Amino acid sequence: MTPPPGWYRDPSAPHQERWWDGTAWTEHRRAPEPVGYGPAVGAAGPGPRTGTGGRGKAVALTAAAAVLVAAIVTGVFVLGEDDGGSPRTRTPPVTETATGPAPVSDPPSPSPTASGPSADDPALVEDQLNGITFPLPDGWVPPKYVAEDDVMMTTDGTYDCPADGGVCRHGLVVSRTVTANAESSPKALARQDIEDAADDAYDRDLVGNKPFGGIVSHEEVASGPVAVAGRAGYYVRWRVRTAEGPGGHVQSMVFPSTVGTESPILVRYVFDAGEDGPPLADMDRITKGIRPIGDADTGGGVGSGIGPTD
Repeated sequence: MTPPPGWYRDPSAPHQERWWDGTAWTEHRRAPEPVGYGPAVGAAGPGPRTGTGGRGKAVALTAAAAVLVAAIVTGVFVLGEDDGGSPRTRTPPVTETATGPAPVSDPPSPSPTASGPSADDPALVEDQLNGITFPLPDGWVPPKYVAEDDVMMTTDGTYDCPADGGVCRHGLVVSRTVTANAESSPKALARQDIEDAADDAYDRDLVGNKPFGGIVSHEEVASGPVAVAGRAGYYVRWRVRTAEGPGGHVQSMVFPSTVGTESPILVRYVFDAGEDGPPLADMDRITKGIRPIGDADTGGGVGSGIGPTD
């Protein structure tokens, strides 16, 4: 089997890393990151916050660390949890091979890269690794001073979290590639992720604080098939109530990528409730405006029927 998508040593320029999409090399390159690199912790609370790094328990991010020399992983990466609830990956035995990229010793970056609006189209941000663009509704901006590099956009400005402190934002949108999960159904993946999305947004942060006093209750308010960038996906939306503050709405949406091996893409929406939160209609506006890079005519949206989702 060929290696999973991820950052590997560039065979044409060994001092760089290059993105392997599962079938072929792409044009995305970067300088190798030092071993042990990770997102900063403590800049924000667990609501629509930035700076805690997230926990991502049910859906692994792009490509777990592969410490292999002249070998590739055979079998399936399996995602589990340790006793602390943090994600871990296990790899089965490896076999020698003469094909595919040689894995690097540094852990690959788990997150896609968001680029800001260009002069040609100031209302878009790009998720280059997943090959899609997002529209920027009024009141939203490209991520600034955000530790997580899979955040595509945030609401403009910050506020003090209402309970344990920290800095929160009223809304954010995250885009991740799902590669370390044997499940491929958008419906199953979205339903697996929604609880983790709610916990990461409004429950307890990585250092044990509860910026919103914790989650008091939640309810599913919407779910169903959705067309995204011309692909059949699925979404689940929860209304979350917290001990302090107005709570919020969290949505997990999964659809196949339009590039490479068509690995599922997970998009999370986190919107504060109350008069200060962004309008819920922005979730549908953003979903409908997601496009493959370079294809302005391929859209979608909730209720668009383009085929089965399971």
